[in-house]
Amino acid sequence: MRGKKLYFAIVLCVLLAVGFLTTSFVSFYVARDSLEEQISESTLPLTSDNIYSEIQRDLLRPIFISSLMAHDTFFRDWVLSGEQNGEQITKYLAEIQSRYDTITSYFISEKTRNYYHQTGVIKQIDENDPADEWYFRARDGKQPYEINIDHDTVDRSRMSIFVNYQVRDYNGNVIGITGVGLSVNAVTNLIETYQARYGRTIYFIDKEGHVTLRGSGFGDAQTLQDRPGMRQQATKILTSPGTSISYEDGGHTYFVNSRLVSEFDWLLIVEQSDYSSDVRLQNTLFINIAISLLITVIVGLIAFLTVRNYQTRLEELASRDKLTGTFNRQVFDMLFDQSVQKATRHKTPLSIMCFDLDGFKDINDNYGHPGGDATLREVLTLIRQHIEETDVICRWGGDEFVILFPNKERKNALSKARDLADQVREAPVRFGRDHIPITISAGVTQYREGEDLDTLMARVDNALYTAKASGRDRISLA
Repeated sequence: MRGKKLYFAIVLCVLLAVGFLTTSFVSFYVARDSLEEQISESTLPLTSDNIYSEIQRDLLRPIFISSLMAHDTFFRDWVLSGEQNGEQITKYLAEIQSRYDTITSYFISEKTRNYYHQTGVIKQIDENDPADEWYFRARDGKQPYEINIDHDTVDRSRMSIFVNYQVRDYNGNVIGITGVGLSVNAVTNLIETYQARYGRTIYFIDKEGHVTLRGSGFGDAQTLQDRPGMRQQATKILTSPGTSISYEDGGHTYFVNSRLVSEFDWLLIVEQSDYSSDVRLQNTLFINIAISLLITVIVGLIAFLTVRNYQTRLEELASRDKLTGTFNRQVFDMLFDQSVQKATRHKTPLSIMCFDLDGFKDINDNYGHPGGDATLREVLTLIRQHIEETDVICRWGGDEFVILFPNKERKNALSKARDLADQVREAPVRFGRDHIPITISAGVTQYREGEDLDTLMARVDNALYTAKASGRDRISLA
């Protein structure tokens, strides 16, 4: 125990030294970690939420417009009546474009494959035309709408964001695609506004990692994997509806927050670089000193309470019989109480066996104490090998031992006691050139609710005395 106390004292001193060294040499790293944590867990997610709210206001509007068109009864009735008056649909599309300030509005009929525009029918959709592939993809899609960036059919020099919405009849069959378009430049200007307002890099990617929209300062990367430092993090971002990560590039740490804009099925990416200020570093240094002192106080307090409250108990739990390796009586008292509490709580039986070695005095007389010690050691090793891990064995005194059998009724305990007696009888102890035959006698009984250890031991001792009085190698049930 003296060695253990010395070891504990050394560990305590090491912990205290680590606390002070942490204050002296790691303050800069703690400060940097503090700033990184604040950015990644607080500032950046909050900024991302604000940007997301503004996107809902500025970019989701065309989805609502397209949905309104797709569910307009006039629109569907005109299609189902045979598209007889083309002037009606062109006026309708022109009114949509004028009222909601979109760059285009359109409708493609599944029946006639006419591409209706506010200026009239501009073409026929053809399955063999690669430029018309978007229509059939949107028509057959599982979602009611899709968003894609493509060249405007009317003006091929202009890139636009189109919301293609399925138009269904009253039975749910697709009868065409309608939608509106936004200028990519207009949306890019919105991103530029967000970047200037929040001081972050903002862009959008699709589920495959292709960059769909970006602002200035982004670079030339076409996919998330092409962006410096992001290649190893791309999978995590693309497989999650929202996450926060960081990466290193050019000696700086970049924090990234992603969030799924479900209406577009795109991921909004907001990035921020970490530039620590001198003031924040100094403040973090003071925090580091306080934390180190607090750690020292806590470690000292824990050590004091541990030594004061648990030293005696730990020493008792560590006490075993040196010869046989079984628990001593002091430990057995505590283990018995625990077994009784468990048996009472779970309504399970608890039995006990008390045994000693037959003729042990003669063994000591004939072979001396070394022979007696060897006999006890070998017999108890054998018995421990044939009892369960939950069973508790204790040296009660001399050659008398006690075994607790949790979850066993007295009949099962009696059967186990007979099995142990057979094992001992069939394994004579080898001592030098001699083989010492050994038998045991035992008493067995079952714990009764509310019974204390002294009363229980009195009953099982009586059973042991009965077995001894009946001759050697006997088991008696109380």
